[in-house]
Amino acid sequence: MAASPDAPAGAAARRSVPRLLPTSVVGSHALPGWFWTSLDAIKEGKYGQTDVREVMDDAVNAAVRDQERAGIDLITDGEMRRWYFVQGFYSRFTGLEELPPLRATGVYGYDSPPRYRLVDKVTVPDGLGIVEEYRYLVGQTDRAIKVTCPGPLTLTIHLQTRGGDAYDGDRLALAYDVAGAVNRELHALADAGVQTIQLDEPSYSIIPGRATEWIALYNTAVRGVRERGVRLGLHVCFGNLGSRPRGRRRYGWMFPDLLEADADELVLEFANREMVEVELLGEIVRGGKDAGAGIVDVKSFWVEPADEVAERVRQCLRHVPPERLTLLPDCGFFQLPRWLCAQKLKQLVAGVRIVRRELEG
Repeated sequence: MAASPDAPAGAAARRSVPRLLPTSVVGSHALPGWFWTSLDAIKEGKYGQTDVREVMDDAVNAAVRDQERAGIDLITDGEMRRWYFVQGFYSRFTGLEELPPLRATGVYGYDSPPRYRLVDKVTVPDGLGIVEEYRYLVGQTDRAIKVTCPGPLTLTIHLQTRGGDAYDGDRLALAYDVAGAVNRELHALADAGVQTIQLDEPSYSIIPGRATEWIALYNTAVRGVRERGVRLGLHVCFGNLGSRPRGRRRYGWMFPDLLEADADELVLEFANREMVEVELLGEIVRGGKDAGAGIVDVKSFWVEPADEVAERVRQCLRHVPPERLTLLPDCGFFQLPRWLCAQKLKQLVAGVRIVRRELEG
């Protein structure tokens, strides 16, 4: 796809990914230790606007360099400007009133983040800010770029709708309003020259509902985007807050509905489940889509040796041809220390290269 006239310089010259077994990341990168210290100073009002911008830019640069050094083919900005996956987006929403968390002591978990009550219809008048993230990233690397965005269902995970409020307890109606905001952001990304976008939906396994409903919602959020030449991926996982899942860790019930997603690629996690359900990769390909397989466990401190990674790749290849498969970690790295993230990325690439050489030799 040609870059749009207003795309950042060099956007049309992104490095292409290998034809066989490209590597990528799901989205988030581990935060450097100094970044946590800077966040504390920002909260205390010790940093000015320029200081904050430098911190965020430097964090993105660190994520980019780590991915480049590891040899990742398709990179992200590490989602470094976001906070706890979706929490940072709520400052851009109207119609919300913040509530205290359900639990404020002990281990940080799924009941620890702030929640929000709906006081009006939700709007996102100034967008989600992902276009601005991309415009910075595209000037920092010549690697192929993937832009990530939480899906509309997941963006509602901390929003409470009840009888008598603006949505009268209809969570799906709320999610469709958010889907409209996501769709506008995706088209703005296409205008900026983005060629690959991935939506992330751990909430399919968390919020009660049917896969048919969730896929219809997703398709609303991406309407018209692929027609503009953008490659779309859908990542479905089971949650990763504090390296803990939240949803039922099975994909089988989502099939064949998941195949109706308007996406070029479905990205699923397998490593932390000991490669259970890896045969679903075959269903994905037979359904006309490419497959992304999580083969590095982000919920474990064990660094998988390259040989172990290579064996997981071979397990995937029993069900999907190498030109239809991308290899990734199971999920984002936000919950891991940076040194461990860097080692896992290097082993991912090393293991994939073993199999790539086998196929090319």
